[in-house]
Amino acid sequence: MKLFIIGLPGSGKSTLGEKLANQLAIPFLDLDEVIEQSAGRPIREIFARQGEEVFRKLEQQSLRKVIDQNDTFVLATGGGAPCFFNNLAAMNQAGTTLFLDVPVPIIIQRMQGNQITDRPLLHELDQDRLVEEYTAKFEKRLPTYRQAHFTISQNMTTDEILALLSPRS
Repeated sequence: MKLFIIGLPGSGKSTLGEKLANQLAIPFLDLDEVIEQSAGRPIREIFARQGEEVFRKLEQQSLRKVIDQNDTFVLATGGGAPCFFNNLAAMNQAGTTLFLDVPVPIIIQRMQGNQITDRPLLHELDQDRLVEEYTAKFEKRLPTYRQAHFTISQNMTTDEILALLSPRS
């Protein structure tokens, strides 16, 4: 089983991914961590020194590597990963995609404090701009996210998600 979790940064993809992987007894991977290991530096440094375009290419390469080199996993992607270089089509072809649909105000609440410093595209924004930027980002990415096999509500339990997945497994 190859299970991909997509959604906005701060939506809880890694948290959900770890829970699902534990219940399925398969490896959990975080695409951002795979990229950082591959590049040998933090994502925020890649953005600062080389820009988003270089990061997106590294992201694509890392995603393809995970798909090609692993038979079974749960992968939490970065928020933008599905939106570039036909990455979502590759994920949909390789396995099952879940869009974790969490309302923007809840994500903003979660990202209060230090967490925001780890988000290269958002860390310099004040509260009003953050809400504005996040809403715009969500609206722009939503058509791509909706191409996932399943849309998962933030209120669904892991058991409910696994039951939803069982016919496809």
